[in-house]
Amino acid sequence: MPDSSSLFRRKTIAAILQNPPADHDGPGGGLERHLTVRDLTGLGIAAIIGAGIFSTIGKASLDGGPAVSMLFVFTAVACAFSALCYAQFAATIPVSGSAYTYAYASFGELAAWIIGWALIMEYAVGNIVVAISWSDYFTGLMDGIGWHIPAYLSTGAQGAYQGYTAVVALMEAHQPLAQATPAQLEGYKIWNSAPVLFGDWHLVADVPAFGITVLITLLVYVGIKESKYASNLLVVLKLIVVAVVIAVGAFYIKPANWHPFAPHGVGGVLKGVSAVFFAYIGFDAISTTAEECKNPQRDLPRAMMYALIICTVLYVVITLVLTGMVSYTELGVGDPLSFVFARVGLPRLSGLVAVSAVFAMASVLLVFQLGQPRIWLTMARDGLLPQVFTRIHPRFHTPSFATIVTGIFVGVPALILNMDLVVDLTSIGTLFAFALVCGGILIIDPYGRSEARFTVPYINGKWLVMIILIIGGALLWRYNQDEVRTFAHMASFGEGYEGFRHQIPMLVFLLFCGGLAVLSFQKSLSLLPTLGLLINLYLMTQLGISNWVLFFAWLLIGLVVYFGYGHKHSRLGQAGAPVAS
Repeated sequence: MPDSSSLFRRKTIAAILQNPPADHDGPGGGLERHLTVRDLTGLGIAAIIGAGIFSTIGKASLDGGPAVSMLFVFTAVACAFSALCYAQFAATIPVSGSAYTYAYASFGELAAWIIGWALIMEYAVGNIVVAISWSDYFTGLMDGIGWHIPAYLSTGAQGAYQGYTAVVALMEAHQPLAQATPAQLEGYKIWNSAPVLFGDWHLVADVPAFGITVLITLLVYVGIKESKYASNLLVVLKLIVVAVVIAVGAFYIKPANWHPFAPHGVGGVLKGVSAVFFAYIGFDAISTTAEECKNPQRDLPRAMMYALIICTVLYVVITLVLTGMVSYTELGVGDPLSFVFARVGLPRLSGLVAVSAVFAMASVLLVFQLGQPRIWLTMARDGLLPQVFTRIHPRFHTPSFATIVTGIFVGVPALILNMDLVVDLTSIGTLFAFALVCGGILIIDPYGRSEARFTVPYINGKWLVMIILIIGGALLWRYNQDEVRTFAHMASFGEGYEGFRHQIPMLVFLLFCGGLAVLSFQKSLSLLPTLGLLINLYLMTQLGISNWVLFFAWLLIGLVVYFGYGHKHSRLGQAGAPVAS
């Protein structure tokens, strides 16, 4: 059993910077520096303007009404605090690895592994969902132009087989088929219509989802230069479409649709927090390309903030346009932008939006397929993953093996699974990463004295943290008393253990708030990273206990891998390795 001190050993920043630089002369050469601030901003926009604006924004609007636009602002503020902390880390440690590397320098090896493992879930699970959503849009688009793709070639085998078995069970029990859900009946129909190969094996697979993953993986494999050109082109196309949507939609706004502004109160607005936050998770992927930036210490901080500001403005305006064009009660659809223009009698523009959604989701896949291999590359350099993940292609100068594994990790599940994964599971991993990055700044630079090219502005939080928490509690009581009373009732076992367990994340958060307020008073901690830490943890409490259970289950699997391989092979554990004190 490893001793506890080895689990929290930290890498010195000097050691991280020497391990090795992107353009080192190793076997096969190194990564190549091609990205400018414009390219990085484009990558950020490509990742942020995707499934959120073309899909999940509809459900969020249904739950929160027009006031969900303010939730985008609130979430953007939370992301801004995190982005400032990311920016300082990027300026201090301009290497691949994102939050994994930053945690290694601040919290230590075990926390670094945990966040690296969480990022696998964030990137891979998120991309599986996006690939399947892309397939749905693409299939609908092909139908619209008369090229029908058979349902058995655009549906995951898992969902079709589950629907088939459910309907067969009803038949065998002599129950009416009306008891089956529409999805189960559709699955039964697809499974029966599919060709039968090799005995009783039915050919049911989501070929478009697999195909787009393969194409994106090939593009990422070929090179960062080609990837940035593709990303920039897709971003330009998306921004043009979004601008057209705003400009045309503004003429169809009916101010009466904005009343009531928050029909379900603060609680209804906060229901959309996972969907809204899912829209923002892309900006951290910029930091994974640090070793392919021409001037990472200057350009990474700028690109993060530029992308966040541009996308926030677009999200707020788009939400106001959508909820102004039609009633929020009609927006619970998977393609809200396309729906509203069909609803007001503009079918051609509706079709244009559907086409742009295909490109938008492809660009999201591109950015995350870029990010994941570079995190694995950095983890392997540290010895926590097998060294084959450090392999760089001699011609394309990309992490070749890691890129292929990433493609398999996303493509195969997207091919065979009809994954009913909620965006909450991806969001909780991202929020965890954001919280650790904010906390990391409080460890390595709590008073803003770093000599890095960019630092988080220091504001003394001695009194302010406590004052802000008191004001926040008062506002919550003033505008959301029903939710507060419900929480108090369930937290006091008013509904038994089943009700209490759903309040556990919030109870832990409240205790953490008190502890951090005391620590801020004693240590005069920097206000902005402290607020970033608190806001991210608060958003995590809103994602539901079931997502926490799945999250911890994933982390437990990661700990088994770490103690089975990573801890034994860690380069930091080797004799003479520089360890931060």
